[in-house]
Amino acid sequence: MFSLGGLDENGKNMFVIEVDKNIFVFEAGLKYADELTLGIDYIIPNITYLKENKKRIKGIFLTHGHDENIGALSDIVDDLDNPMIYGSKYTLEAVKREFETYNISYKNLKEIKAYIPIEIGNVKIFPVNLSHSTPDNFGYAIYTKDGVIFYAADYVIDSLMKGTYKTDIGKLAYIGKQNVLCLLTESIYAGIEGFTSPRHRIAPLIRQTLNNSDGRIIFNVLDSHLYRIQELFTEVEKTNRKIVIMGKRLKKIIDFAIQNHYLSFSKDIIGDLSNINDKNVVILNASEKAKPYYNIMRIVNGYDKFIKLNEDDTVFLAVPIYDNSEKTFYNLLDDIAKTGADVVSLSSKKYLSHHASNEDLMTMISLMNPKYYFPIRGEYRNQVMNAEIAEMVGIPRENIILKENGDVVTFKNGELLDNFEKVTSGSILIDGTAGDDIGEVVLKDREILSDNGIMIISVTLNKQTKDIMAGPEILTRGFVYVKDSYDLLNEIKKISENIIVSNTCGMKYIEYNKIKNTIRDELSKYLINQTGNKPMIITVIQEI
Repeated sequence: MFSLGGLDENGKNMFVIEVDKNIFVFEAGLKYADELTLGIDYIIPNITYLKENKKRIKGIFLTHGHDENIGALSDIVDDLDNPMIYGSKYTLEAVKREFETYNISYKNLKEIKAYIPIEIGNVKIFPVNLSHSTPDNFGYAIYTKDGVIFYAADYVIDSLMKGTYKTDIGKLAYIGKQNVLCLLTESIYAGIEGFTSPRHRIAPLIRQTLNNSDGRIIFNVLDSHLYRIQELFTEVEKTNRKIVIMGKRLKKIIDFAIQNHYLSFSKDIIGDLSNINDKNVVILNASEKAKPYYNIMRIVNGYDKFIKLNEDDTVFLAVPIYDNSEKTFYNLLDDIAKTGADVVSLSSKKYLSHHASNEDLMTMISLMNPKYYFPIRGEYRNQVMNAEIAEMVGIPRENIILKENGDVVTFKNGELLDNFEKVTSGSILIDGTAGDDIGEVVLKDREILSDNGIMIISVTLNKQTKDIMAGPEILTRGFVYVKDSYDLLNEIKKISENIIVSNTCGMKYIEYNKIKNTIRDELSKYLINQTGNKPMIITVIQEI
């Protein structure tokens, strides 16, 4: 088994387990773009290994419908010859929405239910309910001849989460008595003391905000965090406020959740656009894939056609602060403050997401009693802290597995064989709807353009004599202010002209690529010396 994404990083989760040449894929997630990715929309795992072995893939098994777990599906299913995708009813509904967004018609979706095993060949896969911010979240017990591999992705231990949000402790204990070979659990909160519960609950803060706010409340949440939407509805029911649901996508999610009993509240609290300027209204606004703060930023900056912020409003940000997006988040707080509106956000020290802290992890380890322990999901330091927790509760150090993406873990006859095998892994950068990796070269070009700008040198030559007829003309963007740089630009023209003349005068055959490369190299040296900057230099030579 090995990971193609999710180790030493947060997001783009994809774990692969091979049993007797059959491949079982768990998750197919994305990683959100951030300030460092220069316009990239999102990042997905490199699936070269899966493409090369797609005939052996028996299915993709999904734990729940968050983008970090399903967001890459629309980009990879065609390359994998449309494998069967297994998930709960709620999870598959999220997958269908993704496919509809990208006009993908997909039939190989198989709804599964907790505690009903899936048998493929000699392997039995047993889904178990785990508590998370979305309903029908599964862990998977994979029964092999060498023992059980238990994949526990995102979860918390919380006795108050019932129904489709419940962690079935009894079933976990039952599996733990059936020779668990290896337990794989998340590491994101491994360094946080205690249980996550009750710090993942925001109902008290919602109640306080409803009581203390005289004006409208704009509540911003991720549309996949249904548990927090339920918390909002439950608290609003206790007041005389109405909720206006913004956006067709969010309304569709909530309608489906109501119809299938994932949400429970009185429909009397639901308003419409005619209530949007009522003094005591709650406006529910959701963030979406790739740009988690985009919708609320549009409102704050005055671009939303329905909602205009005023100083009596309160903006409630029930969204996490993503890694490497801290600058964007705090700029958003500043922009809200400039409107005069109040803002309520979730302190990362006081409020946690639905992930396992160290006591949750200890409980899971005790229930599973595994022979080997494999910390997954999170940066490497989190994996190390997770490993330390396992050692503290009695897992021998030599039985704790710390790996990075692409590192293969092999078991034979119930024993770990560390043969240091690797498979191709890495990241695919998705920009726009093309679905192809734009590559590190493009990213590097964007970095140069953002740092130093661009310079275009254009010259026209006589086709017969190769004499210069016009130019060189210099066009710059993002490099220097032209009116204040006459001498510099004049010298650039002279250098370019001398290179062109020396490489064309009396020549029967002209190497235009050599001219362009020479101009780029010589001007780069000159500009570094004169300005300390090195813009992207493009030379255009044409003949008439």
